[in-house]
Amino acid sequence: MRAAPDASTLERLAGFDDFARAVRDQWQTPGVAIAVVRDGEVVYEHALGVRDVAQNLEVTPQTLFAIASCTKAFTTAALAILVDEGRLDWDLPVREYVPSFRLQDPLATERITTRDLVCHRSGLPRHDLLWYGSTKSRSELVQRMRHLERSTDFRSTWQYQNLMYMTAGYVIEQITGQSWEEFVQDRIFAPLSMNGSTFAVEKSRQNPDHALPYKRERDGTVHEIPFYSQWGISPAGGINSSVRDLAKWVTMHLNEGRWDGTQVVSESQVREMHTPQMVMPPNDKYPELLHPSYGLGWSIRGYRGHDLVQHGGNIDGFASLVTLLPRENIGVVVLTNLNRSPVPWILSMSICDRLLELPEAPWNDRAQLEHDETKEAQRRSDEKDTGDRRTDTLPSHSIENYTGEYEHPAYGVIEFVLREGGPLVLYNGIEFPTVHYQYDTFVVTLEQWDQTFKATFSTNARGEVESLRIPLEPEVRDISFARLPDRALRDREYLERFAGVYDLSGETMTITLRDDTLRVQLPHRLPLVLVPSRENQFTAKGVSGYELAFVVDAEGRVVEATITQPGAVQPAKRI
Repeated sequence: MRAAPDASTLERLAGFDDFARAVRDQWQTPGVAIAVVRDGEVVYEHALGVRDVAQNLEVTPQTLFAIASCTKAFTTAALAILVDEGRLDWDLPVREYVPSFRLQDPLATERITTRDLVCHRSGLPRHDLLWYGSTKSRSELVQRMRHLERSTDFRSTWQYQNLMYMTAGYVIEQITGQSWEEFVQDRIFAPLSMNGSTFAVEKSRQNPDHALPYKRERDGTVHEIPFYSQWGISPAGGINSSVRDLAKWVTMHLNEGRWDGTQVVSESQVREMHTPQMVMPPNDKYPELLHPSYGLGWSIRGYRGHDLVQHGGNIDGFASLVTLLPRENIGVVVLTNLNRSPVPWILSMSICDRLLELPEAPWNDRAQLEHDETKEAQRRSDEKDTGDRRTDTLPSHSIENYTGEYEHPAYGVIEFVLREGGPLVLYNGIEFPTVHYQYDTFVVTLEQWDQTFKATFSTNARGEVESLRIPLEPEVRDISFARLPDRALRDREYLERFAGVYDLSGETMTITLRDDTLRVQLPHRLPLVLVPSRENQFTAKGVSGYELAFVVDAEGRVVEATITQPGAVQPAKRI
């Protein structure tokens, strides 16, 4: 419910409107929406700026913004509801609910629990480019995670991990038979009357009161950018909402899980969500912030003698922050439509300081200093990179020799292509502008993140380009993509020609086609997988020195094979 602010609240927030306006202007943030809850009532609700710059459409308290990772607390609340119902145990292994779940670390595979998933202690770093832009289903993404390299031991270190929250959403689906979206809609949105909130950008855009996403470039200009559709990763960051709807969500948390007479989540589970579960790396930069930890979908720390429970969110064109002061029964929501904007933090902490009757900490000045320091560090990094580059080198092959598809078992297929404007890397439907750097290394740019990566090609002993390495996850080794044969050489109809039985010096060699893959059974050996290298020629996957070259007659029939193996070259007539 909404209520007029009492006299004390008005007094404590005196001048805040002007402060918020100045902060918005300083950080070139198109639109801002704010809601403050105290003792179960909305005591402050304010919208400033525009949700659409071109049409000069103003933000309202009902304007929909992407809330990004503020979604994570909804996923943990959904899990908590299942715990209340006895359908989930936080501390049972995930494989109790998803038997096919695997990670590269066998210990983590067997022991990781749902609590571990949502505490960011799986041992895996972010690996965000696995899911960014991907249209793969949750099931497919979960299956691919078994091929991801970990950077620390299981449960040893807090490392933010969106894929684990996606997996938590998948656990909900396996238990309930509903999609994560359906369950959150039925069990959270509906009881809280969060009628404007959605899970899909496409649905949000059907609402005339939605904010457009904006991005600030390095040169300081701000412009509209495309929406990001979350797809499979939605349990980690896919909700779109307004401050009016989120005020109800905040009120439910502050009221020990109750809303409008309904116990949405039990008191005990709300306390569990707000209780530290995993120590986060300490932040000694500012004396007001002490002992950071992570609960279940919330970060928790001491703030000037008060408990501070928060979660922020950032995705293309939007930044948000939800804040709880549980002991004081205060909640704050700030939503903006500018990527990586510090405005949600600055305004939220100003409100906290004012309502707690504390001298205001200089968060805006600190944010400006950090911004300037980051720009200077980036300038120095660019300068060093330019100085390190060998400009007198050329690629070892003609540019056409690098084109093609390359595959990693988790990250999938990445493609190097040539366009009129030059080379491009294509991945998850995203175009990465690409330029030669030095030797066989190219610089690829993810413009959405203002981030560059050095992609290096490697060759085999025959001088053929066979792999591509890119540091897509800085906490582990470069992600290595193996070159795929041309698509025509992977066509099933083409491969069927080689299947059959061959006479190898009086013994039998058998080639079979299964799952669009050729396998050869040589005498006295385990079967080998054949990988097309060029037309009518194959190598043995994972084995050095084995090659098969086939002879095709004038009518296109395979009549013979030549097998090259260590120390021998043998012909084999097709039987």
